[in-house]
Amino acid sequence: MLRFMRNKILIPSLILVALAVFFSFKYANDREELNGGQNEIIQNTIMGIISQGHYSPRDIDDNFSRSVFDKMLESFDYDKKFFLQSDIDSLKTFRDKIDDEIRDNSLDFFNQINTLFVNRIAQAQTYYQDLLSRPFDFNGKDQIELDGKKLQFVKDEAGMKARWNAYLKYRVLEKYKSLKDAEEKKAKDSTGYQMRALAALEQEARENVLKVQDRYFKRLQKLNDNDRFAIYMNTICGTEDPHTNYLPPDDKKKFDEMMSGSFSGIGATLQQQDDGSVKITSIVTGSPAWKGGKLKADDVIEKVAQGDAMPIDAEGFDLEDVVKMIRGPKGTEVRLTVKHSDGSSEVISIIRDKVDIEDIFAKSNIVEEDGKRIGYIYLPEFYVDFNNPKGRRCSTDIEKELIKLKAAQVDGIILDLRNNGGGSLPDVVDIAGLFIGKGPVVQVRSSGNQTMTLSSKLNAPLYSGPLAIMVNGGSASASEILAAAMQDYGRAVIVGSTTFGKGTVQKLVPLDQFVTNSARQHIIESLVQAKGGDAEYDGIGSLKLTIQKFYRINGGSTQLKGVTPDILLPDVYDMLDETGERKDKSALQWDKIASVSYPTFQPENFYSHLSAKSRSRVSNSANFKLILEAAQKLKKQQDDNVMPLNEAAYADKLKENEALSKRIDQLDSLNTPLSVQNLEEDLAKINLDSASVNKNKAWIKRLEKDPYIAETVTVINDWMNNANAESTKKKALGKVSKHE
Repeated sequence: MLRFMRNKILIPSLILVALAVFFSFKYANDREELNGGQNEIIQNTIMGIISQGHYSPRDIDDNFSRSVFDKMLESFDYDKKFFLQSDIDSLKTFRDKIDDEIRDNSLDFFNQINTLFVNRIAQAQTYYQDLLSRPFDFNGKDQIELDGKKLQFVKDEAGMKARWNAYLKYRVLEKYKSLKDAEEKKAKDSTGYQMRALAALEQEARENVLKVQDRYFKRLQKLNDNDRFAIYMNTICGTEDPHTNYLPPDDKKKFDEMMSGSFSGIGATLQQQDDGSVKITSIVTGSPAWKGGKLKADDVIEKVAQGDAMPIDAEGFDLEDVVKMIRGPKGTEVRLTVKHSDGSSEVISIIRDKVDIEDIFAKSNIVEEDGKRIGYIYLPEFYVDFNNPKGRRCSTDIEKELIKLKAAQVDGIILDLRNNGGGSLPDVVDIAGLFIGKGPVVQVRSSGNQTMTLSSKLNAPLYSGPLAIMVNGGSASASEILAAAMQDYGRAVIVGSTTFGKGTVQKLVPLDQFVTNSARQHIIESLVQAKGGDAEYDGIGSLKLTIQKFYRINGGSTQLKGVTPDILLPDVYDMLDETGERKDKSALQWDKIASVSYPTFQPENFYSHLSAKSRSRVSNSANFKLILEAAQKLKKQQDDNVMPLNEAAYADKLKENEALSKRIDQLDSLNTPLSVQNLEEDLAKINLDSASVNKNKAWIKRLEKDPYIAETVTVINDWMNNANAESTKKKALGKVSKHE
């Protein structure tokens, strides 16, 4: 079975320092360890591991304490619908003391905020039940701010009830507008159809929202103290860095739910967030969701509909329930109403289908333009089969594709790493060798400044002609390592937008190996006392811990900054607030270590003329102007999250959002001068059956309409048309020089 990791690296065991060396700490004595219950033991164990095993553990000081405090408030009450300002004032005594509590292995802050939160949930439940018992008036001038960061905590219960009133009114208005539109459509399509009374529609909308809120509060009440403690521990871990996480043994809601495979999937990975929402974390390459192109990572699922049936609000449902609603027979339609990361909402139709594993493997085509033949290789993952040494791996597949393209006598090659989230590090090194031969590829640094350089052992490159590598904000980890190495060597021109910026390595550490027998027995006794009867010890969970960092061969880190392309192209999401690793203030910082010696293939400014020509084309391109326009409108929408609660004004706002969605949809129908062909060696497999033929047609059509591929092909043509191209291709490798 193939295993894949999004935004992660799979590293060879030879560079993993034995965890026993890192984590050789011991508790002072059992008495100190047993000063609390299970949660205290978990906190003590996690902080001990972080202090001695994390790549760069932060100082546990007042700044750390304030960050944990602020993040905890966001985790519990991002929309500020539960806590009063007086609650925050009472908690502020802990703002500079959480670091002291961590050192003392105390949980006073958690216990107090947890008790407050439980009480406020019970109070809010009375608000929504009362407010939804009476009709709403949608003719006023009131409005609601949907960005929780822009809200303040209310002063008293009257203010809290007003906030809930605005929120519930907004939700009812959404449903009422949907019901009214459906009625008007029936009246238009069916002569003599009598529309239902508006008051009846408003009542149905309130009843629907009441059911949603009942489910939501039922889920909140299902969470127990241990569930909320897991949120607290993840707040502490997330203050160390975004990729260090605590995983409770039975917290299945924290694991991604993959909806793909041989049955009826859409091909998306889902995860339930701490606020109860269900978010898309990744899209499976080649899946129905991927082919549609509209569903994106970080989209929040708001509603699910079976075809044209009435949508069901996803709020309040557990992850498992949302999965059940989305799954269905092959060939049937599911419609997802999602909120994009920019705040806009969209209804996305997806036809359920089988997700073919072949779609995640590397494949190639030939792109023709102006008489030139450019090889195009698509690599969605740095995959490897760990269970079968003779199984498929991306480095050998890329080698096969290169051999086929060379036999087809292509003039240049494009390697597309867009949205490639990472994978096997050894394969990154081997793929680099196909283009550079023997030489260093990446530096790996562990805690304690121990650095190892991983190098390609291939004596000579398999392909030495013009090469472009395409990247974007979804290119992470292993993709960044390969792009950075090729950029440092001057071996390839990097085209696209700045990459994700994840340059760290994580290791999953079971916590139980650090729990003494006496502590384990203490936990069991506590469980027996709490539940009565026998209690089975199933462990205290695991810690996903950041233990290493990657550096380019020029010494710079890929962390945080990512890789900046030689040729920057506009992206729909360019103007949005910080994305990728940069959006998290707890991310490890960029830094630099000593470079290693490596050869250069091109003069330092070789790609500058390619960049200048590209900028000129892009500034006059109708396609990229449309992309820039969409980016500007998305940014405006992100900045303005105020929605009117007046029906007419709300309808106007929806029209604006729909116009933007249609504008973005036009990106799928852009025209380019490209002609894309299959390689002769692939035709037998493509023509195997009608399904394969249709799938290939859709793939070719997608490539031919991609303005980014079109521009990258032209960049390769510029390379070949350069007056110095012939001498460049024939010259030997540049002098080995050390780059500082």
